Amino acid sequence: MSTGVDRSDLGTTAARAVMWNYLSFASGKALVLVTLAVLARLLTPAEFGIVGFATLALAYLAVLKDLGLGGALIQRRGDIEEASHTVYTLNLLLGAVLTGLTIAGAPLVAAFFDEPLVTPILRVLAFTFVIEALGSVHLVLLARRLDFRRKLIPDVGRALIKGAVAITAASLGLGVWALVWGQLAGVATSALLVRLVVPWRPRLRIRRRLIRPMLGFGMPLVLVDIQHALWVNLDYVVIGRMLGGEALGIYTLAYRLPELLIQSIWRVVARTAFPFFSSLQDRPDLLRKGFLKTIRYSQLLVVPLALGLMITAEPAVAALFGDQWGDAVPVLRVLALFTLIASIGDNAGDVYKAIGRPGILAKLSVANLAVLVPALILAAPHGIVAVAWAHAGIAVVDATARLLVARHLIGTRLRDIARELVPAYRAGTAMAIVALMVLWALSAAGPVAALLATTTAGGLTYLGVLARWSPDDLRRIAGWVGLGRFVSGRGS
Repeated sequence: MSTGVDRSDLGTTAARAVMWNYLSFASGKALVLVTLAVLARLLTPAEFGIVGFATLALAYLAVLKDLGLGGALIQRRGDIEEASHTVYTLNLLLGAVLTGLTIAGAPLVAAFFDEPLVTPILRVLAFTFVIEALGSVHLVLLARRLDFRRKLIPDVGRALIKGAVAITAASLGLGVWALVWGQLAGVATSALLVRLVVPWRPRLRIRRRLIRPMLGFGMPLVLVDIQHALWVNLDYVVIGRMLGGEALGIYTLAYRLPELLIQSIWRVVARTAFPFFSSLQDRPDLLRKGFLKTIRYSQLLVVPLALGLMITAEPAVAALFGDQWGDAVPVLRVLALFTLIASIGDNAGDVYKAIGRPGILAKLSVANLAVLVPALILAAPHGIVAVAWAHAGIAVVDATARLLVARHLIGTRLRDIARELVPAYRAGTAMAIVALMVLWALSAAGPVAALLATTTAGGLTYLGVLARWSPDDLRRIAGWVGLGRFVSGRGS
């Protein structure tokens, strides 16, 4: 069966998939950012924190919503149609079970965070498990085919409806429930739209002979997902439990900018790299080349965004969310650094999965978590900035370990990885120097003017350095996004 990947043009196939996936993801997240900017002026940090308590519980239960069967379906080479029906049916059953467990366990979550309002909120949000299951396999099939262009429709639709409902409800004075109803509406919209764009009709049937091999591949991924959920949300749990809802609201908002602008890139790379690497699992040379190129091009996107957030944190928070969120500024700077560090080694895990060794990723994840838990607990009494620094410190260790294991498995050399980082960090250094000078010169001009001038000057500097020293990279990226005719000329 065809994988849908053209092996004759490795770089273009993989990179176009990444760019379409990022366009899909970024379009939705841009709308989320606009929604967040409006809601930050309508709701208080404490109200964000209360809903954050409920969404934490959902995040932990969500790791069980497909038992790794989605990843197994992407990696599988035969019986795809029957496997798809089986995964769909199992996902519906799991969604129903998780909905019931969430409704029953809501009072326990409310008691843990000492916030009674969490109970009714969590019981309403519990239905997202069943709703998401209706479109989960359709999304997996898009990922398997590297067909991320059509994913743009459900992603943007979800963000539009979620934002419209949440802002309308907040304007009507519904408080925390504005976030709840917006979330539910967005999930329902995504499930509906993905079924419209993917012409696949699921059937409620289970082929038992397929369950064991797929669970054999998927269960180690569940362990990784559990670790990832703990890793991603542990700081929220520690802050919510030890410092309260208002601190959690401020930290959550500070985290959203690097999450939307930077973490989204490595998540997109992972969604694209895993199915692509899986198609090359029997071609180690091409797999190694693809791994290095994903590092190169993801960093070309991550570096300017991360450095830009660190530099413009103060005017960005003031311009987007208002002066009442000023305490988020130092947290934002550290979290931007954390995401920059973590992004370098993140997609190494997709190599482990693609070659059928997801257990390695699970072991690394458990080791990472064993270090992170005490680090965050020790940092929390010193405030939310200290929690962010703890995250950044552990990210250095984790990224190093992932790259060293990838070096052993597929023969990548650390100097090869370093070579792929040079274009992004060379241009990023120049960008940072110019941006800091512009920001200092316009410090009295107001946050909006300072933000616009700094990002414009920094962005132009970054592109200029790429055009001078890495013109092929710039032309290639421009070509993938349909702007090749605007970036032409002689190479270096």
